[in-house]
Amino acid sequence: MTSYFDNSATTKPCPEAVAAMTEALTDCWGNPSSLHNYGIAAHRRIQSARLSVAKALGAEPDRVFFTAGGTEADNWAVFSAVQRLQKRGKHIVTTQIEHHAVLHPMRELEARGFEVTYLAPDSLGCVTTEALKAALRPDTILVSVMMVNNEVGSVMPIQSMAKLVHRTCPNALFHTDAVQGFLKIPFRASNLEADLISVSSHKIHGPKGTGALYIRKGLSLPPYLHGGGQESGYRSGTEAVPNILGFGAACEAALPTLREDLAREAALRDRILAGLSAIEGVVINGAHAAPHIVSFAIPGVRSQGIINCLQDREVYVSAGSACAKGHRSHVLEAMGSVRASLSRFTTAEEADALISAVREAAERLR
Repeated sequence: MTSYFDNSATTKPCPEAVAAMTEALTDCWGNPSSLHNYGIAAHRRIQSARLSVAKALGAEPDRVFFTAGGTEADNWAVFSAVQRLQKRGKHIVTTQIEHHAVLHPMRELEARGFEVTYLAPDSLGCVTTEALKAALRPDTILVSVMMVNNEVGSVMPIQSMAKLVHRTCPNALFHTDAVQGFLKIPFRASNLEADLISVSSHKIHGPKGTGALYIRKGLSLPPYLHGGGQESGYRSGTEAVPNILGFGAACEAALPTLREDLAREAALRDRILAGLSAIEGVVINGAHAAPHIVSFAIPGVRSQGIINCLQDREVYVSAGSACAKGHRSHVLEAMGSVRASLSRFTTAEEADALISAVREAAERLR
C-alpha cells in the first residue's frame, strides 16, 4: 500500500477537478475574450469558477483575481502593495518562516532600499501579535504574515494581527499567504481584516498552475501584468481556462463536507502524533495547530535518511517545501524535522502505515 504524506507540497487532483479540466480541453476551449459563442461560453465558465472560489474564500466574486499559482499571488501582493505605498514609507514587516515566494521578494525590496523587519518564531513555530506590535513603525507600509506555516503547522493570529496593523498604521496594507490555510483553517475573507490574501489550487485537490489573489473592496493596486486587460485590468494574458475550471470544481467539491473532513484530518493528525510520541528516539516539533501537518525528527539522523527509509516502505514524506527546488528547508533545517502532511483523502490505514514505518526507521537509523 502506498501512503502519501506530502500533501502540503501538492495534492492529488479530485475527480471533479479532472472532469472539469477535461471538459474545458475538449468542449469549452474558446478564448474567453472572443466575442462569439465559443468565447462567451468560456468566459461564463470562468465567472462560474470565480464564484466557486469566492464562496470557498468567503469573498465577493469581483474581489477574486486568478493567477498562475500561490507564488505569483504572493509576488503580486508584495510588489504591488509596495509600489502603491512607497511614497509613504520604506519599512516592511514579515516573518522569518514565510514561504520563499514572500522571502525572496523581500530580499529584492531590500536591494532597492526598503527596510524589512523579520519576526522570529517561538519554539513552536508561532509568531505573536505582541512581536508584531513591537515591530510596527510610523513608516511601515506593508505587513505580510503567512496564515499557516507550511512545514510545522503553526497557525498565526491573522485577524488580530490585521486589526492591529490597521489601528496602528492606518496607511499600511496587510497581506497573508493563506495557501496552507485555505480550506484547512476556517476563515472568511470578508471579515478576516486582511487587505490581500493569496491562495493556491493544487493544495486543495485542484490542478497546478492556478491560484488567486483576494484584493479587498476599495483597494486599488497597480496592474501586475500589462496587456489585454484580463482580470479587470490587473493581470493581463489569456486565462488558463482548464486550470481555472479545475480550481473552481475543487472548491465546489470540498465545501459540502468541509467541516467533517477537517475534523477527520485533525483526528488522524492526533492519531499520528500519539503513535510517533510513543516511539523511542522520535521527537515531535511544532505547535500542530493546523489539522493537516505533522513535524517530527529523529535526533542525530539526517532528514534525507528518514525520507529514504520511509520511501522503502512506500511511505512518502518531505524535508520541506517542494517549491524551494534544490534547497533544504530553512524552517525544518533549523528544527531538524521532516514533515508529514495529510489531505481529506488520507485514511486511517495510511496513518498507521506511517507510524509503523517511522518505528522501523527509528530502530534502523539510530
